[in-house]
This record gives sequence, structure tokens and C-alpha cells, in this order.
Amino acid sequence: MANNTYDAIVIGSGISGGWAAKELCEGGLKTLMLERGRDIVHIKDYVNATKAPWEYPHRGGRTQQMNKDYPVLGRNYFLNETNLDYWANDKDSPYVEVKRFDWYRGYHVGGRSLMWGRQSYRWSDIDFEANAKEGIGVDWPIRYKDIAPWYSHVEKHAGISGARNGLPQLPDGEFLPPMDMNCAEHHIADGINGHYKGKRNMIIGRTANLTKALPGRNHCQYRNQCALGCPFGGYFSTQSSTLPAAVATGNLTLRPWSIVTRILYDKDKKKANGVEVLDAQTNLTYQYFAKVVFLNASTLNSAWVLMNSATDVWPDGLGSSSGELGHNLMDHHYNAGAWGTVEGFDDRYYFGRRPNGVYVPRFRNLNGEKRDYVRGFGYQGLASREGWSRDIAEMNIGGDYKDALSEPGKWVFGMAAFGETLPYHENKVTLDKNKKDKWGLPILAIDAEIKDNEKKMRVDMVNDAMEMLVAAGIKDPAKFDSGYNMGSAIHEMGTARMGLDPKTSVLNKWNQVWDAQNVFVTDGAAMASAACQNPSLTYMALTARAANYAVEELKRGNI
Repeated sequence: MANNTYDAIVIGSGISGGWAAKELCEGGLKTLMLERGRDIVHIKDYVNATKAPWEYPHRGGRTQQMNKDYPVLGRNYFLNETNLDYWANDKDSPYVEVKRFDWYRGYHVGGRSLMWGRQSYRWSDIDFEANAKEGIGVDWPIRYKDIAPWYSHVEKHAGISGARNGLPQLPDGEFLPPMDMNCAEHHIADGINGHYKGKRNMIIGRTANLTKALPGRNHCQYRNQCALGCPFGGYFSTQSSTLPAAVATGNLTLRPWSIVTRILYDKDKKKANGVEVLDAQTNLTYQYFAKVVFLNASTLNSAWVLMNSATDVWPDGLGSSSGELGHNLMDHHYNAGAWGTVEGFDDRYYFGRRPNGVYVPRFRNLNGEKRDYVRGFGYQGLASREGWSRDIAEMNIGGDYKDALSEPGKWVFGMAAFGETLPYHENKVTLDKNKKDKWGLPILAIDAEIKDNEKKMRVDMVNDAMEMLVAAGIKDPAKFDSGYNMGSAIHEMGTARMGLDPKTSVLNKWNQVWDAQNVFVTDGAAMASAACQNPSLTYMALTARAANYAVEELKRGNI
């Protein structure tokens, strides 16, 4: 085997793992990035990115065999033949659902950075202070001022387009020019913003899609095919952004097909000294050594690695001394809102297929208002015209029917809320050592659900959407609550939370494991609360902050 000793090891290559590798490499550290799945090479391996629907054997649909092989993924529209290889196989990598939990994973270089929704929002002190003010969970060990410079740092490199709206609950950032709303959305925004006089605001989404080219990346082409990989580099992914930056330093070694089974801990030095890896193709075991380890395997897999790194010092896993490892699992609950028809714009259309929508930032439980629940929610939505697949009851056969379908249909607008889930200790993951995956490794058992606070919030999520659509003049508005299962928003957070006290948290304010301070966890596992904004931008900022701290501490000889 070639070199097995490095300055730093990064476990995982998704959104946060890519950022860890970039920052550590640019800090001068020889870095090994380990990915449990296959390599996907930018542009070359986006094999379906430019295909038309008729070029797929099933026009982009799914088969019965897919349903058998991907029973969990089949619960969602994600299961189809356009990017099937981007999703983990449920049969190879099973898990136990003590309560239903929809776990959608990507095991390959880039992880879910290739398939994510790209909505990118900062948190504010309203979010970072909420736990302390309400006596829920543990206080965040940081505030907005601690992370704000790092939000700016990652926004400039990733390329976030958006408008500066001056809202205290949604801080402005370092934005590329915003995408534009279409005519119907402008009309609806004027209605909502005017009616509520600034207490509720509909804005264009802030998205990691380029509206101006960055070095090595072209601007978004408005194809809305992002989940297939973008050959233009038009959206942020590990492949388009952080990986090239890390490679350019000459300090990165990337090893795919490498399942990290445990972090190696030296109890005499009270530090980790490396990791153990199972080669996913050969089933051979290797060890790699480093001065610092960044764990970025995604929330649930990072918890798995820590729990599977049990020693005689901590039989429940590395980082388990507080009793909080694996606990406080969160997600955003959604699938509730309203929709309706927009009249008056039948002679208008829009440019391309904008890969972005509109956003209504949180407005509940702010400025002294008190509901029968705590925290809040934000809405995502869009207006569009119906396409050829719509049903026209009055014409269902013949030439007139074909002619009608050659024209765009009516304008419709919908908005769905994403609500905050509280960090309940009893929402947890554990290791089930009696059941194994394809590689003979123990699997996770997931036991989590939303509770009364979230269920009360969902009433407002529906009613407030309906109220706003009425205020905006939408025709025939209708409520919906399609139900929600934990995990389905793909915003899993918690299980190794940050905190101020090693007795009640897994990580300190720099994302270091209290029990082994040369191990950093900077993905969703670190979150002490969930807010209601999409979380990925916060993962990026936390990772860049922690990586730069690690580099400085290594130089000082402190870790």
C-alpha cells in the first residue's frame, strides 16, 4: 500500500466534506478524503445530463425492479432512471425503522451535493438564541457574529444568487444578482407584501445557482436538470467547486470505495490517530493515520462512525461520554400549504426552466407574538403554467385536443411550508448489531417522530398559506396537508450536537469532539437546533470555520 499517513483525514465528500478538504488543503495540510462509494468525475460522468426524455428506456420513469431494489427511495419521486446511480441502494445498505424514517442517501464522490435543492439561507441570532431563551435542548455555543464571516467566505466561493431584503430573521449575504420572479410571482408578491405591510414578505429564493460565471464555472443555463450533474458547473457541488480547489493545491488524495468503519483512538494520548477503512470492492481492511480527522459522512452516517468507534474507555462510542451521541435527531416537517390559479396572465410566459422558486421567510413567533407552539416555518413555492400532460376534461380526443395541448395551460401557484422540528432527546439512532449490511457491518436503528409542537405548527402552515393566497387574489385557493414522515425533507440534523458543556453535548464551539479534540464533526450531526431555513449553507460555514481553526491549532501544536 502507498502512503498511509497524512496531516488530515476527511471522512465523506459531500457538501461539508468537500469544504473540509478545500480548507485543509489550502491551509497546507496533506489531506486524504475518503468516500465510501464510487468516484463521479465532473462533466465526464454526468452521463444523463444532456439527454432528452425519449432517450431513456422508460422515458425517465421507474421499473418494478427499481421498486424492489429501492423500497425506501420508492416512497418519493426521486426513484427514476434519470439518476438512479446517485442514490444508495436500500438493499445493500438497509436500516431499521423503529418508526418510519425516510432516509435518502447518496454514496459516491460529491454525495448529495449533486442532488440537493440548493436553497441557501443564513441563520440569525433568532435561531442561535432560541434554545437558551426557551429552555429547549442546549444553548448553541456560537452566535451569528461568530459565523457571519464564514457565511460570507463560503457564499463568495460557492456562488449564491439572491436579493438583499434587509430582514432581521434572514440576514443578507454576499450575493450574485438574483434570479427574477415571473410575472405571476411578481403579482402575488406585490399582493402579499402590500397586504401585510412588511410583516410577511415573499422574495426570490436564494440559491446556489450562478447568475454570473465564476472561475472554472459557467452561469446557470436555466435547464432545471441539476440533479443529473451540471456540465456547466452552474450550481455548487463538490465536483464543480470545492474539489477542484482542493486538487489545485497538490495536497489532496481522494480514495473512493472506502467505508470508514471506525476512528482509531489512542487512550494514552487522548487523541484519535487515524481511521480504519473497509474497501467496498475488495473487502480488505486498511488503516490510515493523521493528526486531525474531520467527520463529514452526513448526519446519520457520522453518528454511525462515532458509535462504531467504541473503545473500553467509551463502550457506546467515541463522543458518547455525555449520553447525547445519537440523540436529538431533527428534520424539517413539510408537505403542508396551499395552491390555486392565477388569472390575468394568459398572454405571458417565462424564460427557460428556472431552477429556483420564491420564498416566504419565517414570520410566526417573532416580535413578541405568541402562538400555541414555539419556533416557526418558511414557505417555498412557485408559479408556472400547466404543460402538455394536463387533463382537459372538455376535450379528451381528436385534433382540437392536440392543438390545445400545444399551448401552455393555466397559471397555477403553490407554496409549501418547511417547519422547525425541536431537538427531542428521545428522537434517536442506535446501532443494531444483530443486523448487518452488505459488508457485514452493523446497521442503524432510527426511532424518531414529530410531536405536539410540530403538529400544532402544521395547522398554521396550512391556514397561513391559504390566507396569503386569498390576500393575493388567487382564484379557487385550496389547502393541502399531504402528511409528513421524518427524514423526507432530507434535512436530517442532530445526533452529535454542539454545546457549551461536555456533560450535555458531543462537540464544543469549534466542532471538536469533547472526548478527542483532534476529531471535528461539521455536518448536520453538529446541529443543536434546526431553525426552519435549509441547513446546507450553515454546514458549509461551520466547516470552513472549524477547518481554519484546526489548521491554526496544528501550527501552534495544540492538537
